[in-house]
Order: sequence, then structure tokens, then C-alpha cells
Amino acid sequence: MTNSAIATPPRSMHTVNTDKPDQFRQGPEVTPGGVRYRTWTAHQDVGLVVYRPDGTVARSIKMTPESGGFYSVLDAGGKPGDLYKYRFGTSNPFPDPATRYQPAGVHGPSMVVENNFRWSDDAWSPANLRDLAIYELHIGTFTPDGTFEAAAEKLRHIAETGFNAIEIMPVADFPGERNWGYDGVCLYAPARIYGTPDDFRSLINAAHQAGLTVILDVVYNHLGPDGNYLGAFHPGYFHPTHKTPWGSAFDFERPSVRDFFVQNIAYWMDEFHVDGFRLDATHAIVDSSDVHVLTEIAKLARERGGFVIAEDDRNDPQLVTDTDDGGMGLDGCWADDFHHVVNVMLTGNRDAYFKNYDGTIEELVTTLEKGWLFTGQVQRTSGRNRGGDPSSLRPEQFVYCISNHDQVGNRAFGERLSHVVSPAAYRAASALLLFAPYTPMAFMGQEWAATTPFQFFTDHNHELGQKIIAGRRREFSEFAGFRDPEVREKIPSPQARETFERSKLNWADLQSDENARVLNLYRACLKLRSGIPTLRDRSRANWRVVTAGDKVVLLIYGTKSADRAIVAADLTGSGISFQTLSQTVGCDQHQLKVIFDSNGEEFSGPAANGEQQPRTVLLKLAAD
Repeated sequence: MTNSAIATPPRSMHTVNTDKPDQFRQGPEVTPGGVRYRTWTAHQDVGLVVYRPDGTVARSIKMTPESGGFYSVLDAGGKPGDLYKYRFGTSNPFPDPATRYQPAGVHGPSMVVENNFRWSDDAWSPANLRDLAIYELHIGTFTPDGTFEAAAEKLRHIAETGFNAIEIMPVADFPGERNWGYDGVCLYAPARIYGTPDDFRSLINAAHQAGLTVILDVVYNHLGPDGNYLGAFHPGYFHPTHKTPWGSAFDFERPSVRDFFVQNIAYWMDEFHVDGFRLDATHAIVDSSDVHVLTEIAKLARERGGFVIAEDDRNDPQLVTDTDDGGMGLDGCWADDFHHVVNVMLTGNRDAYFKNYDGTIEELVTTLEKGWLFTGQVQRTSGRNRGGDPSSLRPEQFVYCISNHDQVGNRAFGERLSHVVSPAAYRAASALLLFAPYTPMAFMGQEWAATTPFQFFTDHNHELGQKIIAGRRREFSEFAGFRDPEVREKIPSPQARETFERSKLNWADLQSDENARVLNLYRACLKLRSGIPTLRDRSRANWRVVTAGDKVVLLIYGTKSADRAIVAADLTGSGISFQTLSQTVGCDQHQLKVIFDSNGEEFSGPAANGEQQPRTVLLKLAAD
């Protein structure tokens, strides 16, 4: 530890700053007179250390105290490309918490970078929230090379499939060479293993040229366990009493801490042209301020033309209710109940949180009607009430999926849904997802039923890595199939490089007729979703959910017979009776015209075509 004094200023409540921040409060800034550095710390003897490329010290400069615990200095000889750290007293120097680039890893020196990127997206406007069809991807496993540059080469595939948005899993730099991204420690620095900051800008620029809205997944509830130097700079980054599942919570009631995270949103939007954000685990973001930090984040993003979607397990409608109506003002949230109901219905899995679900047609109908299944009921696993009334929310505010990084990676071997259910069931569930009135999201490779798994992988130091391995296997000890310790030992090691390599998409899958037919299904569904006016109107007044028989759920779009479209989903293979369907809809059977069938030959092949299989059909109501 340093021998310089550490003073902790008094904590204070924070109110929203209504001015748009034009300069970020921490980090390096290239100016005509050199490079200006600024950081926040509780130390009183603060210095800048600038390094030569060979690692030797080029110069050390004492930093000047400002109000509020900030220190700054202008390095007149500074330039882009300089490597630097901060030193407190006689301590070993530390990388900048607000670093823009870490070329030698999160423990190495930070680099000064200048944004001279030439954008070509001046005319770009992101998709409207009500029209989003999201494709989630992980840069490191999306392509064989696992880089920003390689990902840009696959954007055409995403757009041609029919998605109009990509959601990029976190890119904030992390320790080691491979990680899901949720162990990030450098919130302002794109992971060097994926490329340079300009490589990331180039990917976003290319996405906009391809017509793809860019959503960035960011983590503001914790930093990773290795390379997190915030506490070395200031103990005030962490709240004295608030906790999260990963340790002490950030002190968002402290203005300097709050700004560090809020300004991160402005940084990604202003310097990288990010359109929107997915906030990781917002239920773990604790803030007792008069105005919650999430509200301030959403406000800032919206002022810049962006939007914010939360991952939140509370099913709390206040999260996505407008501030004028007393809510927190976020734009949307992940709604996992749909995934869980469908998964239990198709697989029978009742481990962990799936114990809260029965996978019945009644649960599916309720979920589709309301957006959530849990709207205040008691959960079996917790014994606590979960959820609230979502009737005031718009359908586009709920993000639905049958697969995402968590739901694949949380399985011991990273199996995808397509690996554990029949092809017909997978097609039927996929079509229901894409025809539902909520915002659909697919996880990379889902659109062709990828043969590769997506497993949990890390690259921590040996000591921490061993704890990660043991913890991963311990998590599954209560699962029915993994109570035997010998079976748990077969769970792939997160630290093994082959675990990461196995998780890379195999694009050669698309040369297979079977995979190509699944891709055809996704393309057809997304084209119909965006092309049929009745399906495009997903306001709650334009659709209703009923059952036809005991096992078939119907989504009936349109209020006038001439405009009506019907989605009939049979996920368990009991069979769709068109006589029962017509009686339920209130029309003659001959008026029902099938315009899509998930078991059609173009999607299933001739051997799979048949009535008594899981099946989703889309029908139009033809005039007499």
C-alpha cells in the first residue's frame, strides 16, 4: 500500500445534472498543447508516469489537486500513443480506471488514443423500438478470428436474415485473452484482444451501413475480480453498506462515482456512435438517491437519441414506466418468463429457477397475454412475491427469446435449445417467438440451429482460475443430473482454452441442408413479421391470445375479419385441428389460408412434414 494519506470526503445525495456533459470527467484528453490527464482519488500525493515503448520511464509529473478529489495535469510533451499510469506517493503505479485502451492488458500501462475516425453514418437513424429484431453476439466466438474486424464481415448475413439490430456482449477490457465480458474492469476501453478502439468504431460504422442498430451490453453492477483498481484510487467508489452478489456495491449516491458510470453512456454514444444499451443485472444496481442512477442513464441516452434495455429479474413494471408516470424511465427489459415456460414445456427441465414453472399451455397463454407470467405471485424457489401488473406497458418493451448467452451458457455443457429438442419443436418455438407481439431476440447461430455449444469460459490467473473452476462445478451440485461428483468433474473447465474454442460458431454449418433450412425459416418469419401490416401493428388493441383445444395457443391479430392474421402454435405435437381452429376464430374452415408452416418442406425437408409434430402456422383469413 502507499504511504500517502487517504482521506474519504463526506458522502452526499446526487441530483440529476441537466447539462449535457461535453467533456468526460476522467481520463486523458489530447489538446493542442499536449495531453491533459484527470483522475479522481483519495490520495494526496498523485503523479503521472509516462513510459517509453520499452517500458522505461520517460517522465514523471506531479498532478495538481482540484476540488472534489480530482487531480489533473497537462503534459506539454504528451501525444497520442503515450503509455502512462498514475502513482500515489511511493506506491507502484496503477493503470487509469478511465483508460481508453490497454494494449498490454488490464494490468499494463494505459494508452492515450485520439479519435480521428472518419465516419460515414451521418444520415443514420436507429430502428424504432417497436420494430427491433435483435441479434445477440459475442465478439470472441462469433467468428473464427474473434475480432471486431472479422465480425464486420458477417454483418450482411445478420441483415439479410431479417434482424435490424445487433446486441454486442460487453467489450470493456477484461483480464486474459477470453471472457464472456462480464468480468470487465476497464469500462472505457474496448477489449484489446478484439482490436483497437478504431476497429470497434469501424464495426459500428459498418453496422449502420448495413442498416443495423447497435446495442452495447454494459455492466454497471460490479467489475471483475482481477484488474479492478478502483479501490486503489478511492475507497469511496464502493458503498459502505450496499451489497451485490459479487461484493460491495458502487456508491451511486456519491457524485464523482455516479458521473464515472453515467458518463460512460455518453462516451460510447458520442465517440463510438452506439445507439442503445443493454444494462446487465439492473436488479443488482443499488441506489438510494432521490433520482435513481438508472433514471439518469436512461435520460442521458434518450437525450442523445438512444435507448436503454434492462436485464432485470424482478418483473417490475416501474422500471420501464415513464418518469412522468412515476416510473424509472427505462425503455425496455428482458422478459425471461417466456423463455422459461417454453423451455420447461419442451425439455421438462425443472432444475434451479425452472422449478418455478410448469410449462403448461395455461402458463404460455398467460405469459403471451401479459408479457410476464409472474405478476405478483409467490415463487417456489424463493417463497417471495415476484412481479407487478404490466398492463400499462407496451409490447415492444418486453424482449423475448428462446435462447441467449445466459440460457445456453448456464447449461453445464453449453448445449443450445436445438441440441436438446426435436427439430420440429425448435422450428415451432422459433416461429412463435418471431410472430409474437414482443421484441424478439436471437442468440448468434440460433438462426441456423448451430452445431456448436456456447460454454462458460475465462482466462484468469491460476489461483483465481482454480476458484472459478471449483465454483462452476459446485453450482451444479443441486442439479439432478450432476449430484454425482464424478459427473460434475466432466463439466468443461472455464479456464481451458478448448472450452473457448468449442464455443466459436462454425459457419460451415450453413453448407448443411438441415441448417440452411432452419435459416430459411428465420428469414421467412422475419420477412412476414415486418411485411404484413396486421403483424406490424403490435399494439395491445390489435391482438389477443386464446387456445384452440388443450395444447394449441392462438395469437389472433387484427380487429377486422379482412385484415385478420392467426398464429397457431402447437409446441408439443398434439396436432392442430383446423376445424377447432376455425370454430375458435369464428369463421368457416375454408376461409383459413396457410401462408407459413414451420413444418413446410422448405424448412423441414420432406421426411419431417406431418401433422402430428410440434408446429406453428401463420394463417390469413380469406374472404368468402
